Amino acid sequence: MLLSVIGPGVITGNTDNDATGVTGYTLAGSQFGYDLLWVLLVTAICLWPIMEMVARMGVVTGKGLSDLIRERFGVTPTVWAMILLFIANATTTVAEFTGIAAAAALLFPFAGDLARYIAVPIAAFLVWFLVLRGSFRVVERVLLVLTLVYVSYAISAFMAHPSWGQVIRQTFVPTVRPTTAFILIFISVVGTTITPWMAFFQQSNVADKGLHPADLTYERVDTGIGIFMTQIVAFFIIVACGATIFVHHVRVDPSDPSAFNKIALSLAPFAGHYATLLFALGLMNASLMAASVLPLTTTYAITEAFGFERGIDKSFREAPAFQTIYTTLIVLGAGVAMFPGAPLALITNLPNIVNGVMLPLLLPLLLILANDKRVLGRYRNGLFTNALSGVVFVFLTGVTVVFLASIFLPGLFHG
Repeated sequence: MLLSVIGPGVITGNTDNDATGVTGYTLAGSQFGYDLLWVLLVTAICLWPIMEMVARMGVVTGKGLSDLIRERFGVTPTVWAMILLFIANATTTVAEFTGIAAAAALLFPFAGDLARYIAVPIAAFLVWFLVLRGSFRVVERVLLVLTLVYVSYAISAFMAHPSWGQVIRQTFVPTVRPTTAFILIFISVVGTTITPWMAFFQQSNVADKGLHPADLTYERVDTGIGIFMTQIVAFFIIVACGATIFVHHVRVDPSDPSAFNKIALSLAPFAGHYATLLFALGLMNASLMAASVLPLTTTYAITEAFGFERGIDKSFREAPAFQTIYTTLIVLGAGVAMFPGAPLALITNLPNIVNGVMLPLLLPLLLILANDKRVLGRYRNGLFTNALSGVVFVFLTGVTVVFLASIFLPGLFHG
């Protein structure tokens, strides 16, 4: 039963470690060593009530999150929610294709800029063809297989020979630096780990898979596995970069167009050539997975919100809006990513900031829906889930306030 249900949570969790995630965690490790490892424990706790609520709503109602938002709050709030989601996901889709461009440059350094112009269109076509010409089962199985490639980051971390005692200590003992740079990376890590698209995608995926209330326990296990895989991959990325780039004082500027190359190539002298290769393969895999899922999330959300026919298994004649929106996002993301001289690392990190700011806006909607007896009946939130969700909301709001203060009141922080 578990094997038949598993999929939505694992795919959502692993896709969360996309190009923006790799960038955020890489910058965290390369600039602050192991100082931000403790944030992964905090974000794991924050993820659970959010993802459990959407999984439960998808299983019980058989509807996506956009459907429920429209039915509960009306058209106007739904339109605003879709506009914000489209902006966040469109910028993230661009980031995924810039991740593909950066990985191609690392894997084929002899090709120069030509690697970008070849790899990005090929990747865009493969992603489009897989999702819109494959069945739901085929797409799910391909994405599940791709999750195995994330083992490359664990191997890179062990090859870097970190001080495991220090790693474990800083995972459980928080370190906070009152500097603007630290705050930006902190919000980046939070924003790339807890993203609005995850809620929309997992609930739609659960509904599309046709799960029922009898599957709820197994879907909770699936969700927990996905969260664990998200955090453990992030953990190994931070450790690998903290044990090499940070320890040896390699300066990385995200606005530098060659920042990804410097990050990956900096691993070689300290962890071996294969560490660089594994990092590049992991980045390519993460970008391909997310380039498939992120536009799909947006497409599901918009078509659900406005009642259009939707589904991976549908033809263009059956679901023209679904296929048109997905194709447009793929073309837009790939087209922007092919601009020469673009600061790839900066582009792939910007969506983390956008997502981090949007999170406090989404959680109240989830809480209202998950507590509505008309929506979930006896499956609505219990006291513990509401209490934990309240703590999460306070934390995310506090993070956003601190971030905005670091921008508009920079005098409160060091450089």
